[in-house]
Amino acid sequence: MFIISHRGNLQGPDLIQENKPEYIDRALSKGFDVEVDVRFLNKSLFLGHDEAQYLVNLDWLNERKKKIWLHCKNKQAAENLQNFNSFCHAQDPFVYISNGKIWLHDITLEINDKCLIPLMSKENLNSFFKKKYQITKPHAICTDYPLYAQRFLD
Repeated sequence: MFIISHRGNLQGPDLIQENKPEYIDRALSKGFDVEVDVRFLNKSLFLGHDEAQYLVNLDWLNERKKKIWLHCKNKQAAENLQNFNSFCHAQDPFVYISNGKIWLHDITLEINDKCLIPLMSKENLNSFFKKKYQITKPHAICTDYPLYAQRFLD
């Protein structure tokens, strides 16, 4: 099991920095994978949760391909980024990732080593590692608190 930084966060949400390329690189430099929000508009790639904020190119994504998880925010991104670890969702309890794993939002469902689960808060992390983790082990967890989560794995 490994930890994925949500939008590049290391110690909690930071709405000003999230999805900035240099913020993502900082989380990558700490050894974490990173989930980022991506859009494909007018033949260009943009990072940003609610809107296209940061222009990046395909080379930038390719250089980080093994450690980046792309949350495709529009259909064009989903169509053009299938060869990355990519997924799309709205309010689904789980979604299929292009690499065959399952992004599992509803952790009341069975968790196994094919699942990646978002545990955004410290409370979620504490609860999960005290209860669920003793039963089963997911492929990865995604959190805004990867530095905090790391202590459970050491």
